Amino acid sequence: MIIVDDCIISDNLADVRFSCDLEKCKGACCVEGDCGAPLEKEEIAVLERIYPEVKPYMTPEGVAVVESEGVSSLDVDKLPCTPLVNNRECAYSVECEGKTLCAIEMAWREGKIDYPKPISCHLYPVRIEDYGEFKAVNYHEWDVCRCALAKGKEAGGRPLYEYLEVPLLRRFGRAWYEELCEQCRNRK
Repeated sequence: MIIVDDCIISDNLADVRFSCDLEKCKGACCVEGDCGAPLEKEEIAVLERIYPEVKPYMTPEGVAVVESEGVSSLDVDKLPCTPLVNNRECAYSVECEGKTLCAIEMAWREGKIDYPKPISCHLYPVRIEDYGEFKAVNYHEWDVCRCALAKGKEAGGRPLYEYLEVPLLRRFGRAWYEELCEQCRNRK
């Protein structure tokens, strides 16, 4: 286990080699599962603010869900998450050339908004659980990402913490990330 500030970090972040393979998985993480993507409470206000710019990128079904349920919903543990269409795909997901993409990220890439996507999506396959006194930062292993593990090994073997540098910096900041890097490199 690795500890940085108030975070207990799974060794998997240093050991697992991972590289998303959208050509093979087709964005299944935006479609499969039993709830939407976890949201931090402050992200709900962000989604409300950017929704008008994201809406043109969304499917009619996704728009209908957001306009009837709101920009977020609650999972089985009563924690905020993205709403789902037909209890399956994320309301913000959109099919494009045989792959599932994120309407939020599409709007961001085109410069329409200043928010790339929910941090839980940006960090995936890492999940953060807040226990009050500490946060658990863990690798979430899922069958839909099997091809990402194979590609990670083929792609030069970058560890997960390096692969996720940008979202880890976004979530925790530079000092935290540099400490994580140092601890990962100095592990025995």
